[in-house]
Amino acid sequence: MKRNCIPLPTTFLLIYLMLTIILQFFFPIKNLIGSFQVLGVIFIVLGLLINFWTDSLFKKEKTTVKPNKIPRKLITEGPFRISRHPMYLGFVVLLLGIALVLGNIFSFIGPIMMFITLEKKFIPLEEKLMEKHFGKKYQEYKNQVRRWL
Repeated sequence: MKRNCIPLPTTFLLIYLMLTIILQFFFPIKNLIGSFQVLGVIFIVLGLLINFWTDSLFKKEKTTVKPNKIPRKLITEGPFRISRHPMYLGFVVLLLGIALVLGNIFSFIGPIMMFITLEKKFIPLEEKLMEKHFGKKYQEYKNQVRRWL
């Protein structure tokens, strides 16, 4: 029996979060100060709120949050009205907020790598699966709502 061992986006979130913290530890250079750190806290809170809201919609609709599983329902309400991938948006915003709070230019490697990973590894496969499963309904949604914002 072959097991599907593809890491999930949350695994990459944790990897890039650890990378961000490790880079701060090895290169403790403060390049940003003041209001950028306040903005960082706002981004952290916003990223968490987006993710909790999105996750609650997945649970409410009893559909999968895993990108490699077939969803039961196409969710187009809440944060899905402004982003086709609000959970991924929340991950990137969260990491960006942490980078702003740390104030180190190297801290931005984490959110940049998260964005690239999602854009190249997860989103194309997920959107192909959604198109295959929901057909015209997903295509119409895709034409109305942007990928990120």
